[in-house]
Amino acid sequence: MTSDTTSTHTPAGASPGTSRRPEGRTPPPDGLVVVDKPSGFTSHDVVAKMRGIARTRRVGHAGTLDPMATGVLVLGVGRATKLLGHLALTEKEYLGTIRLGQTTLTDDAEGEVTASTDASRITREAIDTGIAKLTGDIMQVPSKVSAIKINGVRSYKRAREGEDFDLPARPVTVSSFTVHDVRAAVAADGTPVLDLVVSVVCSSGTYIRALARDLGADLGVGGHLTALRRTRVGPYGLDQARTLDQLQKELAVMPIAEAAAAAFPRWDVDAKRARLLANGVLLEMPGEYAGAGPVAVFDPDGRFLALVENQRGRSKSLAVFA
Repeated sequence: MTSDTTSTHTPAGASPGTSRRPEGRTPPPDGLVVVDKPSGFTSHDVVAKMRGIARTRRVGHAGTLDPMATGVLVLGVGRATKLLGHLALTEKEYLGTIRLGQTTLTDDAEGEVTASTDASRITREAIDTGIAKLTGDIMQVPSKVSAIKINGVRSYKRAREGEDFDLPARPVTVSSFTVHDVRAAVAADGTPVLDLVVSVVCSSGTYIRALARDLGADLGVGGHLTALRRTRVGPYGLDQARTLDQLQKELAVMPIAEAAAAAFPRWDVDAKRARLLANGVLLEMPGEYAGAGPVAVFDPDGRFLALVENQRGRSKSLAVFA
C-alpha cells in the first residue's frame, strides 16, 4: 500500500524548524536520507529513529509504507523537509506476492482471513486477463484499512470500530503490472491457493493491496497481499537505500541540491534572474517547462535556489532555498 502523506512534526513549545540541541553540538546536514525500511516498523517509527540518529526533530517522510512492507522510504532532514510534499507525488515501484484463494479483512496478510476458495483451477491466461484490467489509467477503491480521512477521521479507525462505510474510487495509473511467477501452495486452513510474484510501477496514491484484492475478486476466488517491497520512489532506488543500523553507524545524507536535481527538471538561470527570484520576482519561464510540474532552479554557481512551477508562463515558487 502507499498513502502519500508527508509527515513533519514540531515539538510542543518549539517554533517550526527549530530543534532542541545542546549548545555546541554540530547541526545535522540538510538533505534526503533513503532508508530501507524493515518489516514491522511504521513510517513514523522510522522517522522517530532518524530523529535520534540525526539529532533533530525536523525529520519527515515522503509517502508512507505499511508496517508489513519493506524497502525505499525517503526521509527529509532539516530544510529538505520542504521537498517532501512534492517527492510524495512521484512514481513508485514495488515487488510483491499476491495470494489468490483467500480474502482478508485488511487486504493483506496482517488481517483475519474472511473467506477461502480453491484457486488451483485458475489458469495463467485468466490471471493475465485480470492483470490487464488493472493496468493503465484505472479507478481504484482504496482499502478500508487505510489512512484516508473521511470527515476528519482515518478510514482504518472507522473500520476497526466496526463502522459500515464506503470509500469512493479514485483515479490512479498502473504503468506496469507484471506476473513473474505463479506458485501452487496450500494455505494454513488447507485451501489450495496460488501465490503470484509480481512487480508494479504506479502513480502516487495507488494501493498495491487493493490491486491484490481486486484481482482476486475478478477471478472469483478472492486475493490479498502477502509480501511487499518498495524498490523505487521517483529516482531513488534500493541501491541508494541504507538500513537503520547502517545509518546509525554512518549517517548518509543526500544534499538538497543533488536530491532536487535527481527528482525534478532542472532550470539553470543567470545571476540576474537568480537575484530576482530570491527577491520574490516572478520570472518568465521557457515554454519547455509548461506542464512539467515542479522545476528545480539553480544559479550559475550550481546552488539550488527554489522549486517553482510554470503558471501561465511565469514562475510560481513552491519552496525557496536561497
